[in-house]
Amino acid sequence: MSMPIEAFASQNCSIARTLSVLGERWTMLVLRELSLGNTRFDEVQRELGVATNILSARLTTLVDEGIAERHRYSEHPERYEYRLTQKGWDLQPILLGFLRWGDRYTAGRRGAPLETVHADCGHAFHMVPTCSHCGGEIKPSTTRVRPGPGATREQRERGRPRNAALPA
Repeated sequence: MSMPIEAFASQNCSIARTLSVLGERWTMLVLRELSLGNTRFDEVQRELGVATNILSARLTTLVDEGIAERHRYSEHPERYEYRLTQKGWDLQPILLGFLRWGDRYTAGRRGAPLETVHADCGHAFHMVPTCSHCGGEIKPSTTRVRPGPGATREQRERGRPRNAALPA
């Protein structure tokens, strides 16, 4: 049986709760494959080289969490493909953020192994987080945190530690 990482699931923190679902080592790579159109078990397994029992567990978690749906594409033999739901597609900015970071810090001299292209204009792009209110670019130096509506009394009383010296 596949289950979220319980140590994180009970924390009153959106990052920890997200990690309880997505934090297993192969999950982000499985999501990458599904988002690239490799939706069949054997396609994902071939691309990743992951053990079938591990892939099965990761796909089960994604289906159980409503991130992917299982669709039968063959009855004899019975075979399924996995398609991202809207909840799954809502993870695309996270994947693009990982891609940008990896291109910047791990790609090496040869450069990025993959480019993302904006279908509307045809140009390669990189992920740039923007404010949903004003549209301005989000940078560490332009962000802070405050207790939200789901904060516990203890979290509200404690407040949040001041951000360390953040880059501009």
